[in-house]
Amino acid sequence: MLEPHNIDLNLLSVFQEVYRERQISGAARRLGLTQSAVSNALARLRRLFGDELFVRTGQGMQPTPFAEGLAEPVGSALAQVTLALNRRGGFDPLTSERRFTLAMTDVGELHFMPTLIERCRVAAPRLQVSTVRAGSIALKEEMESGRVDLAIGPFDDISEALYQRLLFRQPYVTMMRRGHPLTKGKVDLERFAAAEHLFVDSRESPYDRINQLLEKAGIGAATRFRVPHFTAVPYIVGGSDLVVTVPQKLAERAGPPLGLAWITPPLALPPLQTNMFWHRRFNQDPGNQWLRGLVAESFAQ
Repeated sequence: MLEPHNIDLNLLSVFQEVYRERQISGAARRLGLTQSAVSNALARLRRLFGDELFVRTGQGMQPTPFAEGLAEPVGSALAQVTLALNRRGGFDPLTSERRFTLAMTDVGELHFMPTLIERCRVAAPRLQVSTVRAGSIALKEEMESGRVDLAIGPFDDISEALYQRLLFRQPYVTMMRRGHPLTKGKVDLERFAAAEHLFVDSRESPYDRINQLLEKAGIGAATRFRVPHFTAVPYIVGGSDLVVTVPQKLAERAGPPLGLAWITPPLALPPLQTNMFWHRRFNQDPGNQWLRGLVAESFAQ
């Protein structure tokens, strides 16, 4: 049986980053090591466990079944070590150089990041904040390992291991350029459906359900223009006669600087609920608590 004193624990950090990145170069960059150093560490791990651990494929370094089983307990153990090492000194936002990572959607970044950046610039001038796209990662595993500190968004298929807090609910609105015909007069369903719509083909729930409701109402069958993300939408409708249905806070953020208007669509669409999520392992972590407080103070309604 392997015991902790039989292994260089730095090797487990290498294992964790190769598992996360699926490539030697990416793991080396995150660890601040050379690629040869990571390759040598991986060779030592292979000898230690008697398993290939990662096999090079066209999709990168894919983990073996043994490595898949090792990943979660190793990630959890390293997260607890990190928490223990940082608990003693507490958390002082004025002096901390800690890096926080938040998982969001693209439309979430547009709403949250400008305010968070400004608040951190004043309250935590040495803090680092970065984001990752929530739909592109295994959210539970990333938060359990501590690689993601908070997730903020309308996520409804979430692990029981995550705590959550409601931030706000918002309606959907239909956005367009100022002076668009739909900004004048009463807009009934017939007139609404006759306009040319831009669709955001997001596969992330619950945005996908809104498209289903629009299509059920006869909107979208003849739609010629579709994009996969919300980021470019304000610029597209600002320079065309297209209209697009989006969360209201996106319209409020993009509307004034880009000369956009919005109306309430003439059909029933469920409100969008946005929550903040964190893993129960970090519920008592002072830094995580501070960040949750900052988010709640800035955005909770």
